[in-house]
Amino acid sequence: MTETITRDELKGLIDRGEVTVVDALPASYFDEQHLPGALNLVEDEVDARAPALLPDKAAPIVTYCSNPACGNSQAVANRLARLGYSNVRKYADGIQDWAEHGLPIESTARV
Repeated sequence: MTETITRDELKGLIDRGEVTVVDALPASYFDEQHLPGALNLVEDEVDARAPALLPDKAAPIVTYCSNPACGNSQAVANRLARLGYSNVRKYADGIQDWAEHGLPIESTARV
């Protein structure tokens, strides 16, 4: 099982620009809201897109999805690990927890 990260730890890493955050939800959810600077990568696309999106296999990466009941973040983390990514953690509480605590979110949805 992938090591988890807390909201406060993740916020610190994002604020310092020390992590790549991967939103494991479908694009429609990502477009609506995502963590600051997050990349969108779903399980079925990891093998094809990860090498270009995440060229450094030793760099810190955190996956997340909607909430603890969502398995997408673990599925993406597992695929990344199988591809040789060695520093992957999971924000298990997901964007629901992030937003409920009033932390910044981004959107790419057209208004």
